[in-house]
Amino acid sequence: MPELKQRLRADLTASMKARDQVRTRTLRMALTSVANEEVAGTTARALTDDEVLRVLTKEAKKRKDAAEAFDAAGRETQAAAERAEGEVLAAYLPAQLSDEDLAQIVADAISETGASGMSSMGQVMREATQLVAGRAEGARVAAEVRRRLSAGG
Repeated sequence: MPELKQRLRADLTASMKARDQVRTRTLRMALTSVANEEVAGTTARALTDDEVLRVLTKEAKKRKDAAEAFDAAGRETQAAAERAEGEVLAAYLPAQLSDEDLAQIVADAISETGASGMSSMGQVMREATQLVAGRAEGARVAAEVRRRLSAGG
């Protein structure tokens, strides 16, 4: 069993014993999402740590989007609940890249691919996404790639 999944289960048990409802609810949801991903497709399989991390990243993004939607609708209580769940999930995700680090990674991806204009954005995004490895949202990466390519590298 992947180390991250074991950690989630152990933390779930600890949060249940501590009667931490937010943490318990969030970890149950995360483990359910992992289990659903394991049985998706034609055959059941165990996820690797990277795949579990991808599922957690997706769930954290859902919480962030939901909090923004609740804020826009004036539903502060639900928005706060979504943010609290997002904070629990953030503890399991790698630290986000700073703008400077992201800019350097994008510059490396551009030089690696030899890109010279916006027509090469797909190639640069593929390379940059691999180098970023979940440490920055795709929208941030795309914005930096677009900015660099439109400025001429």
